[in-house]
This record gives sequence, C-alpha cells and structure tokens, in this order.
Amino acid sequence: MKKIQMVDLKGQYSDIKDIVNPSIQEVIENTTFINGPKVHEFQKNLESYLGVKHVIPCANGTDALQIAMMGLGLKPGDEVITADFTFAATVEVIALLQLTPVLVDVNEDDFNINMEAIKKAITPKTKAIVPVHLFGQCANMEAIMEIAQEHDLFVIEDNAQAIGANYTYSNGTKVKAGTIGHVGATSFFPSKNLGCYGDGGAIFTNNDDLAHTIRGIVNHGMYERYHHDVVGVNSRLDSIQAAVLDAKLPRLDSYNKARQSAAKKYSKALEGIEKITTPKTVSKSCDGICDSCDCHVFHQYTLRINGIDRDALVKHLNDNGIPCGVYYPIALHKQKAYQDSRYNESDFEVTNQLVKDVISLPMHTELDDEQIEFITSTIIKFING
Repeated sequence: MKKIQMVDLKGQYSDIKDIVNPSIQEVIENTTFINGPKVHEFQKNLESYLGVKHVIPCANGTDALQIAMMGLGLKPGDEVITADFTFAATVEVIALLQLTPVLVDVNEDDFNINMEAIKKAITPKTKAIVPVHLFGQCANMEAIMEIAQEHDLFVIEDNAQAIGANYTYSNGTKVKAGTIGHVGATSFFPSKNLGCYGDGGAIFTNNDDLAHTIRGIVNHGMYERYHHDVVGVNSRLDSIQAAVLDAKLPRLDSYNKARQSAAKKYSKALEGIEKITTPKTVSKSCDGICDSCDCHVFHQYTLRINGIDRDALVKHLNDNGIPCGVYYPIALHKQKAYQDSRYNESDFEVTNQLVKDVISLPMHTELDDEQIEFITSTIIKFING
C-alpha cells in the first residue's frame, strides 16, 4: 500500500504534469508574470464553468473575502453575521476592516450556519451575512437570500471549500456554489479542490458595477495606470498560478467525483457504528451520498464521534501511518482575538459540541480502495478495543 497522505498533491501532479509543465514554461518564456494572458484565459474559463458574469482573480482567498467587503462599501461599525464554526480567515477580514463580527451557531447535520441564529442576530446595524459552505456543502442559500432581502442585507459567500458544488433551489434549479449571493469568494490554496501551486483566490459576482469596483480594488485602485480612483490593495493572481489552475479546471468535476466516491466508501465502511456519525448531504435533490451527488464536493470528510477519546484516536491513527485533522478545535467566539462580552455560551450549543467531536480523515483525488479499507478498519479496531 502506498503511503497515506492527508492531501496527495504529488500523486495528482504526476497525472497532469504533461499539461501543467508546458503551461508554466510558456509563462516563463514570455515573461508575462502579472496579469498575463494565462490569467485572462483562466478568468474566462472559470466564468464559463461557474455560469457567472464576472470572475476577478486575486492573490489568495483571504484577500478575496476582504476585497468583496471593500467592494460593497461596508463601513466601520457595520455588523456582519457569520458562522462560529469555520476557519478564522472569515472573521479575520471583518475585524481587519473595523467591521463588527457577529458569530452565530451552526447546524448539527451539515455544520453550516443556522437560519434561526441568523435571524436572532440581526440588528439595525447589520449590513451583511457571510455563509461559509463548510467542508464542501452549500449553506441553505435560498433561505439566506430570503432573510437578506427582507432586511436589505448583502450576502457574501465564502466558497473556499465548495468550488464545483451545486446548490438546488426548491423549484429544482441548480446553480454553482459561490454564484448565488451578491458576491462570492474562493481560495485556490494548494489543498483546495481546485488548488494552485502557491497562493491564489478569486471573487465572483453577477453585478457589473460591483465587478468594476472590485477590479480596481485588486490593483491599487487603478483602472488606468497611476490613476487611483478607489482605495485599493495589491492582490493579483500571478500568471504561473493561473496556468496551473487553467490546466486543472477541466478536471474539477472528475476530481470532485473522486472525492464523492471516496466519501461514499468511507460512509459504507463505517455505517452502523453507533459511536460514529458520518457526514450527511442535506440537499433537497440528494438523499445521503447518492450516485448522482453534486451538492457536496467533500473538501473534508469529517466524522462526529461520541463516547470516544478523540485525542487517543488521533494518536492511534497517526501511529498507524494515517494522518487526520481536527477542523476546528476551538470555536471562533472563544479565540482570544475574537472574544466579545456580548456572546452567551447558550447561543453556541452546537459549535461548542462540534469542536469536541469532529475528526477529518484523509480526503483527496488519489485515495484508493486499499487505503480507505485500511483507514476505516483501523478506526473500527480502535473503537472495538
């Protein structure tokens, strides 16, 4: 059995190097390292794939979130509601812009932001909601957009973990994750479902005016060289990373299907074990991880464990050559940087439990049946003593 990796980028690269290498070499030879043809080609191809009018590439996923908020004209003191159970980048940019983060609880079944918690958190100062499509599955965007419309709020989708996933409306219409809100943001960090070989990110929107504003922001506020029309930043996707991403984009659906297949095999092997809850898909069009699943792209395969010493399980897996992760071990509202006297622990019942229960197994496009069988049997042996 080959060595198990949490993310096997080397194995993925070996399958596409004959395409990636010439693309990178082309950039080096023509020396168009910033805003070169490869960036524009990737932008257009991603717009077509997502079915969105505008993709604005940028330097990384954190910048994408920050620039999206800058583009919407949010002001210091404006309140922005987001999920308590996620990576810190989501709340980090809110604080950096001197906006007021308002963290709320998530659902037990899909780990995504809870609708009732959003409604409870809205005040006259609320200006935006940032749903995070955690681990590869969309939040309930239809309900979120209805809440936003009722209260005249912006919606900024954090799509760093769900690129390629579909969201199905109650009428059966399907749209790509990240294209539903007023603006979406994603990361192309190497371990993402669509990852480059460095840092990278992008912003999505169907609003022409917002897209124009954001294009200026990512480039020092310039639309014409040395003419600074808006306050901007330096956040551009370099051409080498765009070349890598453009080579991978046609394979994104097959990459996601490989992840879905691995997830289905994990869940089958672990079904019926009372101390383990496997991931659920909650889309109206999908019951469990079905053969045609398109609503969950499994950036992570995350278990909930009950009555098991998680630290001991982590050590047992590591001792057997199986990497794993705990995403996330501390609720954001308990992080020193984001503590706030307004928060009541009773409002974070689910998150406070999840940080104790979750463990993520290796998940990537190169997982094979032998590895999955070894991982799951190792877990079962630990549970059975």
